[in-house]
Amino acid sequence: MGQPRFGYIDWLRGFACLAMFEVHCYDSWLSPAARHTAFYGWSRFSGILPAPLFLFLAGISVALVTGRMRKKELGGNQIAATTIRRGAEILGLALLFRLQDFALAWPWSPWTDLLRVDILNTIGVSIVLMGLVCWIAQGPVANLLTASAAGLGIAMATPPLWTTWRPRWLPWYLESYVNGVHNLDKPQAWLFPIFPWAAFAFAGLVAGLLLFSEWAEENPEKTVSLLGAAGVGIYYLSVWLDVSPVRLYAVYDYWHTSPNFFLVRVALLLGGMCLGYAWCRWGAGEWGFSPLMQMGQTSLLVYWVHIEFVYGRFSILKKGSQTLAAATAGLAIIFVAMVLLSMVRTRWKGRGAEFWASLRRPQRTATEA
Repeated sequence: MGQPRFGYIDWLRGFACLAMFEVHCYDSWLSPAARHTAFYGWSRFSGILPAPLFLFLAGISVALVTGRMRKKELGGNQIAATTIRRGAEILGLALLFRLQDFALAWPWSPWTDLLRVDILNTIGVSIVLMGLVCWIAQGPVANLLTASAAGLGIAMATPPLWTTWRPRWLPWYLESYVNGVHNLDKPQAWLFPIFPWAAFAFAGLVAGLLLFSEWAEENPEKTVSLLGAAGVGIYYLSVWLDVSPVRLYAVYDYWHTSPNFFLVRVALLLGGMCLGYAWCRWGAGEWGFSPLMQMGQTSLLVYWVHIEFVYGRFSILKKGSQTLAAATAGLAIIFVAMVLLSMVRTRWKGRGAEFWASLRRPQRTATEA
């Protein structure tokens, strides 16, 4: 992502981090009285974007990396294996994060939290699934068609898998990856199962395959504009489908499982990508240092650390007891701290060997003396 033309992807990832901070901080810190306000309601509404945006950008990143490997003339099996390995690494980190969260919350955290399906788990599984698509459909065109079918298939299979076709025969910790049931005997809207969340990653893969095609490399502005226009068309298609008298599902839950709501969020993601590109290409996003672009380069670290200072044992404010002003001040502190942490990370990235060598040098000098 070091190339300027891809800076908008980092900026979008940083914007997702900021939106995530806003939702998490107000949710963790506000008092019961502060929660009964219109402002808090709107702050919760903005939470519909961070998770889909992270998954969408993960799909774009997979398209970028696989495209570079194809240009190096690597085989389809090797491309798929590399992608699957990366997804497995993210899933492993997600399980490690759950272990850390459980240990820091001991003895209040139940052991079932170790098996909770959170956003990192779904990103890891989604990347593995995208790697399988790269293996099944080798070639950009076949990959594009297969990814489109996979994304739509996941979105359309979500309603019955949450209701009438629930795989109850699976252990709850495996069924939770399908519909977020956890150990509570019914799907939970606050979790991130494969259905429908992985569909956003495949939407990002489709967008990325178009963004990094040969024609798009020669016409980047036109490509982004066309994707933004496609977002407008997808939005009106979703509205038309929602008011249509035809009903495909026995249980229709617009805000949680409906493919129509999935299409609305995909439309917002495409429109946001278009705006982010314009902001970084011609707007203030290219004026020197960008906190969002900086934070987007280390979004995994930022996600990992901020959780403990907002929800965890080391929360910087007392949870569930703050006024709106106090929680907003805490949000500003978290944002500045995470930008500084990101700067330290990027400055010291790859310098670990130099650091340890500098520590060993005085010891060698003393031994020689």
